[in-house]
Amino acid sequence: MRVLLINPEFPNSFWSMKDLCELAGCKTLMSPLGLITVAALLPGDWEFRLADLNTRQLRADDWDWAEMVMLSGMIVQRQGLLNLIREAKQRRKTVVVGGPFATSVPQDILEAGADFLVRGEGETTIPLWLAAWRAGETHGMIEPDGRPEMSLSPVPRFDLLHLGDYNTIGIQTSRGCPFNCEFCDIVNLYGRKPRYKSPDQILAELETLFNLGWRQEILICDDNFIGNQTHARAILQQLIPWMQSHGEPFGFWTQTSANLGQNMPLVDLMTAANFGNVFIGVESPDEAVLVGNRKYQNVKNPLGQSLTNISANGLGVLPSFIMGFDQETKGAGDRICAFVEQHNLPTVMLNLLQALPNTALWDRLKQENRLTEIGVSADMIDASFNFLPARPASEIVAEYIRTVDYLYEPTKYLARTYRYYLAMRPTRAAAGKSRTPGHTKQRDRVPFNTRRQNLLAAVKLIWRQGILAGYRRQFWRQLVGIYRQNPSRITKYLTQCAMGENVFRIRESLLEKASRSGLDKMPPAYTKLPS
Repeated sequence: MRVLLINPEFPNSFWSMKDLCELAGCKTLMSPLGLITVAALLPGDWEFRLADLNTRQLRADDWDWAEMVMLSGMIVQRQGLLNLIREAKQRRKTVVVGGPFATSVPQDILEAGADFLVRGEGETTIPLWLAAWRAGETHGMIEPDGRPEMSLSPVPRFDLLHLGDYNTIGIQTSRGCPFNCEFCDIVNLYGRKPRYKSPDQILAELETLFNLGWRQEILICDDNFIGNQTHARAILQQLIPWMQSHGEPFGFWTQTSANLGQNMPLVDLMTAANFGNVFIGVESPDEAVLVGNRKYQNVKNPLGQSLTNISANGLGVLPSFIMGFDQETKGAGDRICAFVEQHNLPTVMLNLLQALPNTALWDRLKQENRLTEIGVSADMIDASFNFLPARPASEIVAEYIRTVDYLYEPTKYLARTYRYYLAMRPTRAAAGKSRTPGHTKQRDRVPFNTRRQNLLAAVKLIWRQGILAGYRRQFWRQLVGIYRQNPSRITKYLTQCAMGENVFRIRESLLEKASRSGLDKMPPAYTKLPS
């Protein structure tokens, strides 16, 4: 059987990171983990071809070659996914669709013409689908009973990826999250009881990537890597010696909850394993908003102090904020800006609230007759809601635009980045704390092509920010300051400067759209932060 695996294109969003990818010499940020896991669950004698539309276009040869088409996608990929289903059916292909969107909104998939809709997680549903297909069934919906143990999950087919297309390769150590935030769809998709792969499974996946020649970033795309801190420690305690014995080939980043900032031994283990950054859903600095959305983990301990504890001890924090909650009051953008400045947070993800299907928020808004026909959007430049917010939408959008304008303004962004990395402790090597005496350093095993890409990225960044930009003097002044005061963090500092290229572009596009739509009549961007 010849199977064409298609990952639809992602719409423009914060996570597109197009400018960062251009600097790094790759085509897109992240590899599609779901499809290559499905391929590993299917018979070993089947042939597979992966078409990631974020890295290349579909060719006529792809369609002609395929006997079957399998697609997966998230809600934000909805339109591209539905269009691909229709095209595959026009070409008389058997179409099998799964993934988060198909699980959450199955009716849309069926109406588009999919032959099989596979809901839930592949470790249990793919065997059920395969049995039905072999029995001669030609269409239907596959729904599992219960959730699979992660011990059933195979090593994904990383060999199907064109590794050079990606900035980061994704793996997964667990599914599910113990928290129950009103707006989050993780509980609906994967449950509140986290399930785990064993440390040996994780090391087998890393060994596969190592043998394929990967030597860059890996995202552990768990819903909450520290959802069970005992399990996280078990992985890290085996990962650290593996990394040492292999010359520290990878850098890691992942998603955690803010309570990581109250566990410094766990932060130390993560940095010892070469974790560089964590993504944290801060959502709001307003306690009433957090409590109203059941984000109790961000209220239990001082939120700002938790983030500072993490970053000061060597882990970069990428926080996410959301505007538009019912409990939010006027001036929310001012308070977000004040919080970000107070804690010197460089890159900040700022979202307008979207109601996701089958979440507690969705159910409540549906009962209150507040959902609209507008679909879920991940486009930061779109600036729209898919529900009727509690305060005037125009007021929230105006605040949102002003907040983006302030937070993503280049000189303010660079100033925060500078203060952030000055306050971060030096690396272990710089502090004279080597992990294993005599172990091979990462730079000794970095392939020549990767070293060349890193050098070219640095040259492009210096050209953009150090020569062409109007803030070039600030760029050089801060670069010299980092070199003199915290030189072991200069690589992370420059990487953060490069990430700024993405948010600078988002700011420009959003302000341009605001001007065209008349939202430029809003009050001017902040010149002084609230006390």
